[in-house]
Amino acid sequence: MISSAKPTRADLLTARNKTVRDVIAPGLRVLFCGINPGLYSAATGHHFARPSNRFWPTLYQAGFTPRLLHPSEERELLTLGYGITNLVPRATATADELSSDELVRGQRRLNSKVRRYKPQVVAVLGISVYRTAFSQKVVKLGKQPDGLVDAIVWVLPNPSGLNAHYQLADLTEHFRELRQEIEQDNRS
Repeated sequence: MISSAKPTRADLLTARNKTVRDVIAPGLRVLFCGINPGLYSAATGHHFARPSNRFWPTLYQAGFTPRLLHPSEERELLTLGYGITNLVPRATATADELSSDELVRGQRRLNSKVRRYKPQVVAVLGISVYRTAFSQKVVKLGKQPDGLVDAIVWVLPNPSGLNAHYQLADLTEHFRELRQEIEQDNRS
């Protein structure tokens, strides 16, 4: 169901430190891992809900979804073999409010989720946060040399509207590379 109710300023203020439920199930093809929920997402209860976030358009344009999904339709991802979680569960206005320790603890929580749910790929959305959470000094976008438990780790650009380094076409190309790799692996 698509909800068009925009959170009020009061809703956003009370969303600080709230969490958004994971969209997760055993055996996913890809578990997309955001940094943490923004206030807009926490207020609506849906991942990547701020209208300026490019996650949903990027998934669609990269071929992960057959149509553009609204954030309120996020659970439909499970039927396609995809899920969403966050490194840090608490909502903040910006990711800059998170400490390095929180990100490292988030990587440990993610490790536990991967051990439990066994996704084929974990796609971390944000190269800088990946460097910090996974204690990696040199990181390039794409498939990482080290996995997480038995999952392949793939680093993608953060689709937040605040990430001006990547336009929608650039994001789509990076996401499409991941989709093509998964399809190739599943054909093998």
